[in-house]
This record gives sequence, structure tokens and C-alpha cells, in this order.
Amino acid sequence: MAKTTDQNLQQDIIDQPLGEILSERYLSYALSTIMSRSLPDVRDGLKPVHRRLLYAMYQLRLSPDTGPKKCARVVGDVIGKFHPHGDQAVYDALVRLAQDFAVRYPLIDGQGNFGNIDGDNAAAMRYTEARLTIVAGLLLEGIDEDAIDFRTTYDGEGREPVVLPANFPNLLANGASGIAVGMATNIPPHNVYELLQACELLLDQDASIDDLMRVVKGPDFPTGGTLIEPQENIVEAYKTGRGAFRVRAKWNQEELKQGQYQIIVTEIPYQVQKSRLVEKIAELIHARKLPMLDDVRDESAEDIRLVLVPKSRNIEPALLMEALYRNTDLETRFNLNMNVLDGGTVPRVMTLKEVLQAWLNHRQDVLVRRSAHRLEKILHRIEVLDGYLVVYLNIDEVIRIIREEDDPKQELMNAFGLSEVQAEAVLNMRLRNLRRLEEMELRTEHDKLAAERDALQSLLASESKQWKEIRSQIKNLMTLFAPDTTLGRRRTEIGTAPAPVDIDTLEEAMIEKEPVTVICSDKGWIRAFRGHGHDPKDIKYKEGDRGRFVIEAQTTDKLVIFVTNGRFYTAGCDKLPSGRGFGEPLRLMADLPNDVDIAAMKIYDADGRLIVASDDGRGFIVAEKEVLAQTRSGKQILNVSGNTEALICKSIPADADHIAVMGTNRKMLVFAMDELPEMAKGKGVILQRFKDGGLADIKAFRGESGLSFKYGAGETVVEDITPWLGKRAQAGRLPPNGFPKNNKF
Repeated sequence: MAKTTDQNLQQDIIDQPLGEILSERYLSYALSTIMSRSLPDVRDGLKPVHRRLLYAMYQLRLSPDTGPKKCARVVGDVIGKFHPHGDQAVYDALVRLAQDFAVRYPLIDGQGNFGNIDGDNAAAMRYTEARLTIVAGLLLEGIDEDAIDFRTTYDGEGREPVVLPANFPNLLANGASGIAVGMATNIPPHNVYELLQACELLLDQDASIDDLMRVVKGPDFPTGGTLIEPQENIVEAYKTGRGAFRVRAKWNQEELKQGQYQIIVTEIPYQVQKSRLVEKIAELIHARKLPMLDDVRDESAEDIRLVLVPKSRNIEPALLMEALYRNTDLETRFNLNMNVLDGGTVPRVMTLKEVLQAWLNHRQDVLVRRSAHRLEKILHRIEVLDGYLVVYLNIDEVIRIIREEDDPKQELMNAFGLSEVQAEAVLNMRLRNLRRLEEMELRTEHDKLAAERDALQSLLASESKQWKEIRSQIKNLMTLFAPDTTLGRRRTEIGTAPAPVDIDTLEEAMIEKEPVTVICSDKGWIRAFRGHGHDPKDIKYKEGDRGRFVIEAQTTDKLVIFVTNGRFYTAGCDKLPSGRGFGEPLRLMADLPNDVDIAAMKIYDADGRLIVASDDGRGFIVAEKEVLAQTRSGKQILNVSGNTEALICKSIPADADHIAVMGTNRKMLVFAMDELPEMAKGKGVILQRFKDGGLADIKAFRGESGLSFKYGAGETVVEDITPWLGKRAQAGRLPPNGFPKNNKF
């Protein structure tokens, strides 16, 4: 007995390298995952579990016009007959097909708690009920008319559809997602009316994807939102079958009292859980990463209503939303990967045109098979009607044969030339039907069926007629899903790609924008008063100090400060001390050496230009964006030997084309601005030559407008600058009469 057991064990041993065994088994598993679980069929857009769900509900007669049944009953039928997997996995698939925020065109009409957009789960299957929707009815239309192939179920006791007839472009209309072994799919939902328009284009001509994109605008998500992907990227994605789409939440501004406002988010991106989104925004507010936002509230009922409360009415709503788009799921990217089973067997990435053409080809196959099935039924019925007409003309003889003959079937066939089918139909006729056997009714039905037979035979013989019939079916669908209907209305708005927002601009927008007046004293004490219009006479200073710079600004502005060592420092107006006291020394806010003084101070202008010069008469033009310091130690711009109080920094008007320089020797020179180079840093070039003295002041102006300077309590303009016009680095000549004694413009 033991010897027999050893022989059986030896027969079960496979002598094969482990690597080969693993490769074979893993390949088998991978193919099973790809074919039977993760990738949808291009023809009906369904995975096996969804197809089995719909077919099981069809067998239970859960049509849209009948009452629903418990989901537990449906799930039980699915796992018992077709799908050998866990009941929870099947129920989860059923629930998703019923969620109008997850599926663009729900295939199941659920009654009870089927979850919500906050991410809450559905109730247990024993509590919920379900039936098919009209869209599911379109997918199943003709399934009992030999429209598709069936295969044996996993236990061999029944049969299930390989694919559904699919009188609805479900793959693109509802989208799909799945992860297999070594490949995945991710297809967004689309507007079915646009898809049907594209199918009409394909029937009219060999349309390119560019042609199709004129009607297919892009994805149409069930939760709405705004598609902001550039058009060229959308077209390229559909040409290759791979790409990505940026989707933003939709919002509007709601005005409140006293100029206040709040932002109302009415639609959020697809597959974003609303409750998690609100939690994320609240976390960012608590962490002070969204300083522009004061509060977030969820006031949603039937529709989505997220209330965003800004900290100040001065904050621009667009910039606030831009900050939220960058930091939260109010903007998401949906990746496109149209990897599907072509013909139900070959996984490959398909383009938009290929997917639509595959559906049309499938519809042609279904039409031919349904027509052939119907023709067969008609031919059988016509044959039976021919037999009935014979019976009608010879009713008494037929009755006699049936009553008296031992083999009435054969006798009927011999006596009247009936076929076996006709004889069987006559014998199976009930006696009560004899009274209704009227020749007129028989001939009317016969003629009607004969006309239908001829039409079907003509249809099957002509491919052009088949496509004409498919076009008619598409027209009917377009009526059902017209844009003015609830089903056909586009939900996702097609927007334009937003203009890029500079990070610095966004960071500035994060700061509450309020008017301030910046005061800096002669000894470098700085402070900021709220508002504008402060009278310098009312400002108090420390004993022995006095005012020097008075600048009206906003809290979002930056100050650029030029000091006598040739360095620029930067300070944010929102970081300045309050005007309640005497302020703080500027050197505490920046690493200023003790032996330097402030030469100039102004509001930073990203597009502005400056002239910087030293008292030895050398200088250059520098763009303001070059002087912006990123550290407390400042940024060296003008190279000087030692520290001097005669450094000059002046803004250049946008229309300026000349420069006037004035020396301490009371000589003035005017030259064209293009003679002065623009540099990022350095010592500069000679502006004016001096035998003795140095540079006193400098000014950029427009030559046609003349040169202005202070004159008494007002200002005067020298219109003719020709006497002082020369080349850079010349000595110049005495200024016009009335020029200030301090040699300043």
C-alpha cells in the first residue's frame, strides 16, 4: 500500500526549473487579471463584474418600469451564477454604478443610502434596493435576439454574455479605471451627445481626430468643474490615447454688507471627497499657510456649497482662489490612458477615433446578427401561416384526418403538401383557435411579415443600408440625450488655460493689502502708520532726530533701501514696526554696518530702472529687479572705495531719454540716456569730469518736455536744453539762472 502511495507522489512531481514555473504561473495570473478583471472591453465599456451585474439584474427583470429588489438578492445571483468572488467586491461595484457623482450616466437606479460625495459608504446590501436605468436598458437592448455571443459560466451550469449589445457608447460616456499587471487604464467620462455627433462625422467621412475634436470638447465629469487644459494638449491626448487634464472647481463671489464678500464653491473636481477637501483647507488655515483665508464652511444640501471667508475685503478673490488651487484639491489633474481590450482579447492604447470606430463596428455586428435572428423568426412564421391558410381552405378534411388517421402528421403532409414544421403547427393548434382562423387576418399578417422579410434581406445584403440604419439609431439616441435635457446637458465647462501667476505675486497676495505711510528718520529709525495722508508736522521723533523719508505705500509693497556702502537692502512694508512709538532702528531689521547711512529709499517696482552713482562722478543704470535683496545682508550693486554720504539713487521715468548731471562745482551737463550702460553691478562709467569737487545730483527726463528744477516755492522748466547738451564725461557749463544754490534738481 505504501509503495502505491510513493508511486502516486512521484507522478505529481514536476521536474522543471523554478524560474520557468514562476514565469508560466505569473503570466497566467497576469493574463487573467488583464482579461477578466481590470481592463474594460472597448465595445461595451464594461469589465466582467459590471457586465455580470447588469445581466443578472436583467434576468431578475429589474427594468426601469418595475419595482426594485434588494441588492443582497442581486449580489447573491451574481456571485452564485457568474462571478466567483466576494460579495463585498460585487456590492461595491454595484454601488458605484448607482452613484451619480461617480458615474456620468448611472446604469443602476439605487434606492436607499448609496453613499455621497463626502466619501461616506453606502448602507449594507440588505437595506438598499436597485433596478436598471434607461441607459442600462440601452446596453442590454437585443441581448435575447442572438446579438452577441455567450460563454459557459465558471461552474459550467449556465451561460453569460461575452459582451453586451451596447446601443450606447458606454466606454467614453462613463469612462473607466483599473490597474492590471504591468498595465492600467484611466478614461474620463464624456458628454454622450458630443460622442454621437463625432460618430455621425465618422459615418459621413474619414474624419481626423482634429475634425472630431470640433464636437468632442473634452471630458464631461459628473461633478462638473472647469476644464482648463490648453486645447493643443487636449487634442494631443486624444491623438495618442495618453495625456492629462487639469480640472478646477467652479466658484462665484457673493457680496455681503459694507463691501465684504465671500466665495461660494459650487462644483468640485471629479473624484475629490468634499469632506476631505474641507478638512485640508481647515488644516492649512490652522497652519497659517493660507493667511488670506479666515474660515471655511460646508453649507451643502442637495447641491454643493462651500463657503470661503477671506480675511479682508481688500484681498482679490482671483488671487485667493489661485492660492487654494495650488495648495488643495480644488484643482486636480486627471490622467488619460485609453488602454482597453480591442475585440475583447487584445489590450492596447487606442485613440479617440479608434474607440469610436470600434463601437460603430460593434453596432454593425449587432445589427446584422439581430436582423438575421429576426429574419429567421419571420421565415418560420410565414411558413406556419402558409400551413394555416391550407387548413382554412380544407378545415373539414383536416379535422377528419386528425380524428381518424393513425399518423395524422404524415397524412397531412401527404394530403396537402405541408412541410414538417407546418404539419406540427397545425397539430399543435388549440380547438378554440379554429374560430379565429379567418383568411383575411392570416393574409394581412402574412403580407406584413413578407414586407419585413424583404426589408431585412435587403438590409443584410447591403452594407450601406446597414450604416444608414445605424445612423438612424444614433439620431434616436441624440434625441434622448439632447443638450437641453437633464441627461444631455454638459456639466464640465470648457475654460481657457489660466495665465501663469508669479510666485512672488501670489505670496504678496497672501498679505493683507492695506494702505500705510512709512516714516524713516534721519538717524534710521523706521515705522509704519496705518493709512495715508499723515501730516509730517504731527510725527514725533526722538530728541535730536528729525524726519527724512515719508513714503505712502501698501502692506503688500517692498522697500528698497540704498546705503552709503553701495549695497541695497529690502524690507517688506508688512514687517515694519507700528507707528505708535518711535519705531525701530533699520539696522535691527537688516544687517547694516554701523558706519553707513541711508542714501535713498523707495517702493520696489519690478519693471522700474534706477540710476546709481557715487560722488566721484561714476555710475550706471540698473534694473530694479536686480537690486532686490534676498537676505538680511543686502546686495552689493555699486562698488565704492569706502563709505560716502554722496551716493545717489534716482528712478528713471518710463519715457525718459536724457540724463542731466550737476556737479558741486556748479557745472551742469545733459547727454542722451543711451550713452549710459545698464549693468547689474560694478563701479560704473564716468558721468561728468571735474577738476575739483564731485557729483551733486542727477536726473533722468524726456528731452521734448524740457528739464525741470525747483525754483523758489515752485518749479520751473528749461525747454531748450541745447546749451548744456553734450557727450557723457564732459565737464558741462554753468546752470540756468535761478538754479538752486544747493545744486539739487
